[in-house]
Amino acid sequence: MLTMQDVSKLYKHRRSPVAALDGANVTIQKGDFVSLVGPSGSGKSTLLLMLGGMLSPTSGRVLLNGVSMYEMSSDQRAALRKTSMGFVFQTFNLVPYLTALENVKLPLYLAGVKPEEQDARAIELLERVGLGNRVDHKPSELSIGQQQRVALARMLANDPQVILADEPTGNLDPETASQMMDYLEQFNREGKTIIMVTHDPRAAARARRRLRIEDGRIVDDQRQQNDQTLQVA
Repeated sequence: MLTMQDVSKLYKHRRSPVAALDGANVTIQKGDFVSLVGPSGSGKSTLLLMLGGMLSPTSGRVLLNGVSMYEMSSDQRAALRKTSMGFVFQTFNLVPYLTALENVKLPLYLAGVKPEEQDARAIELLERVGLGNRVDHKPSELSIGQQQRVALARMLANDPQVILADEPTGNLDPETASQMMDYLEQFNREGKTIIMVTHDPRAAARARRRLRIEDGRIVDDQRQQNDQTLQVA
């Protein structure tokens, strides 16, 4: 489903090239759940952004379902992200002056969904994450864990094939972090592909597969003992 072929990303620091990624090769199958681990600055977030179609490589190719994303126009790539990918960030990125319902409706509005269908879909998703009684609350009126669940509901709005999560448990207490991983595992059981950057060993251990990145290189790629890989058509 997602493939990186000899992908490198170079930046310049004080006129010297620095490799954020160096010749990365990886294939992530549909229905997999992959954790990206490694030291800070090792290239994890760079790899995640490239897989999400948000950061072009210096060299190499990134393919989704056999289509090279960075040979598309920026508008084509944006349309692909809108229909195929969902993003979960440590900082949630909720719009502070919108209610939970309005935040979840936002991607539906941008996709041109009819207003009455927007309401029904957003309410359904908020109920799914246990916030059916918080639809009219703004982010400042919700706990950190509730804000993260609103972000999850918004991410699911367009039913993405791929979920890209950047430190999804980073701002959460251990109990709420465990609940977050419960949701991600549930989405994965339903057939969604999940790629997660994390520094949390407990979160990483709940993925099916672990990629370790050091100095821009994938140095370890292993299936984990809890892997029960789904066969998804």
